[in-house]
Amino acid sequence: MIKLLNKENSILNRFIAELRDVNIQKDKMRFRQNMERIGEIFAYEISKNLNYKQEQITTPLGTSEMMLPEDKIVLATILRAGLPLHQGLLNYFDRAENAFISAFRKYRKEGGFDIQFGYLSSPLIDDKILILSDPMLASGSSMVLAYQSMLEKGKPLHTHIVTTIASKEGVEYTKRHIPEKDFTLWVGALDDELTAKAYIVPGLGDAGDLAYGAKE
Repeated sequence: MIKLLNKENSILNRFIAELRDVNIQKDKMRFRQNMERIGEIFAYEISKNLNYKQEQITTPLGTSEMMLPEDKIVLATILRAGLPLHQGLLNYFDRAENAFISAFRKYRKEGGFDIQFGYLSSPLIDDKILILSDPMLASGSSMVLAYQSMLEKGKPLHTHIVTTIASKEGVEYTKRHIPEKDFTLWVGALDDELTAKAYIVPGLGDAGDLAYGAKE
């Protein structure tokens, strides 16, 4: 199932617009803050799809019956670009366990690139809700490999894949390589074009560099 959040007008559009804006991008703190805010919006929307149970809460003046989420959640992201989005999700799912995946593009001399993973730091995910985030879903290969690497830690009840901006090609690739019943894809905005170097157009550029500075 694909959930495209900017189909409905909301303050999310302002945050994504500022992420894309070449002038506002010069402020790295603002870029990180907007990505974190978007993570919070995703967390709120995902929370509507969790399992809930009734609990009795004691107040200073009595008791209140509340429906509270009961799922165990693991938040996972791909370093380093995913950190601000991950933090936004963690701000709301503050009881979640956390996983981090090291991945990068290894460009070939003859053109193209391969996705290489450095390490995975994760708790077991059996019978838990996995929320896997990365700010950009370009070709889709990084996300699919990240998901497959997480399965080394068990079988989640369900996976929510979260991305701020996706290409149509990346969405289709993800749908082809992950069983549809196993995941929900949450997208902030969907762009049409993907360049030969797998950059989304209009996109926003390199999210990791914009958040933390250019790398050599």
